[in-house]
Amino acid sequence: MKVSNSLKTLKKRDRNCRVIRRKGRVYVINKTNPRFKARQG
Repeated sequence: MKVSNSLKTLKKRDRNCRVIRRKGRVYVINKTNPRFKARQG
């Protein structure tokens, strides 16, 4: 999982990426291709 300071660019890498907030952290998750996972904060 990547930790980055800008999730907007990571969201654009794949059309299945979703930005989700969990426990005060922001995540990008992708069900079809898990290598696009990322976290912020």
